[in-house]
Amino acid sequence: MKANWTTLHRLWMLLAQAVTVGAGLLIAWHAFRPAPPPPARNDVVTIREATGSASLASTILGRRDTGYRSAARKASASVVNIYTRSASSRRSRRGQDSMSLGSGVIVASQGYILTNNHVVDGATEIAVMLPNGEVADAKLLGRDPDTDLAVLKVDATDLPPITFAEPGSVQVGDIVLAVGDPFGVGQTVTQGIVSATGRNRLGINTFENFIQTDAAINPGNSGGALVDIDGNLVGINAAIFSESGGSQGIGFAIPVSLAREVMDQIIAHGRVERGWIGVVARDAKGSASDASGAVVEKVQRGGPGEKAGFRVGDTVTAMNGKSIADATALINETAMLPPGSRAEFKVIRRGVPVGVAVELGRRPMPAERRR
Repeated sequence: MKANWTTLHRLWMLLAQAVTVGAGLLIAWHAFRPAPPPPARNDVVTIREATGSASLASTILGRRDTGYRSAARKASASVVNIYTRSASSRRSRRGQDSMSLGSGVIVASQGYILTNNHVVDGATEIAVMLPNGEVADAKLLGRDPDTDLAVLKVDATDLPPITFAEPGSVQVGDIVLAVGDPFGVGQTVTQGIVSATGRNRLGINTFENFIQTDAAINPGNSGGALVDIDGNLVGINAAIFSESGGSQGIGFAIPVSLAREVMDQIIAHGRVERGWIGVVARDAKGSASDASGAVVEKVQRGGPGEKAGFRVGDTVTAMNGKSIADATALINETAMLPPGSRAEFKVIRRGVPVGVAVELGRRPMPAERRR
C-alpha cells in the first residue's frame, strides 16, 4: 500500500509539472506570437488608421465617389457663353433664334473675359451670358489674330474669375476637363488626357504652342476653358482636327502661359506689341547646303530689314547670340522683343559671314500685312 501511494504521488507530481509547463508555454505563445493579419477591408480605412488622420483618406474617398465634380463646379462658374451678331445677320441676339458661337473665360472680377479671336471676328454686336444666367453687352477690348485670342469687357463686378495653373505645369498624360458650350446646347464638361504639348507647324495660327488633348472639343467650345483636376486653367480651347466637323479625339488648346501674356498686353495696351524685321523667310534645311537657319526670300520695301541691309538669299543663323534653327524660330525670336529694340543678326551671304544690326519695328496685324 505504501509503495502504491508513493507511485501515485510521483505520477501526480509529474502531471502537475506537465500542466504547469504547458500553461507557461501557452502564455508565452500568446504573448509573442505574430499579430494576425487584419480582416479584409477597403484601403481608405487602412490609411486612416496608419496615418492617424482622415485627410488623405477623405481625399481619396471623395475623388472615388464624386469623380471631378469639384473641379467641374469650380471651372464652370467662370465659363460664359458668347453670342454675336454681324452686319449681315438677321437673327435676334436675345431671341430664340440666337446662335451661340463660342465660349469665354472670366479672367478678372471686373468683367474681363478671354476668348478666341475667331469667336468674335467680324462681329458688330457681342453679348455674354454670365454663369448666373444674366445677359450683358460686351465690348471688344482688343484681339490678337496671330494667336487667335481676344479680350472682352462687360459692365459687371464681382464676377468669379478662373484660377490660373502654373505655366508649364501640364504634362502628357495629365487628366484635363474641357468646359464650354458645344453646338449651343448649354454648358458641357468633357474629360480626357493631355496627348501632347508644344504642338506647332499646324498652320492654324502664326504663333503656335498648342496643348493637344482627346477631351471632346466641338464647335462652340472655342474660347472655353481647359482645366486640370483641381479646376485650374491650363489652356483656352481653340481648335479641333476633323474631316467631318465633329470631334475626333484631337483638340488643341492655347497654353495658359501664352494666353496670359497676350491677355495682359491687350488689357494694358489694347493690342499685342511684337518686334518685326519685315522679311519673309523659309527654312534653310532642305536646301543645297542642308544647313540650319532661315533663308530670306523677300524683304519688305521700307521695312526695318531693308533699312538695315538685309538681302534676298541671306541665311539668318543667329540673333543676339542665339541660334536660329528655321524660319519659325526667326519669327518667334524677333516677336519676343518689343518694337524699338536693337537686334544683332548673324547672316551667311554668299558663303561669307555678315553681321546685320536692326532696330525692330512693330509687327503689323494680319490685315495690315495684306495691304
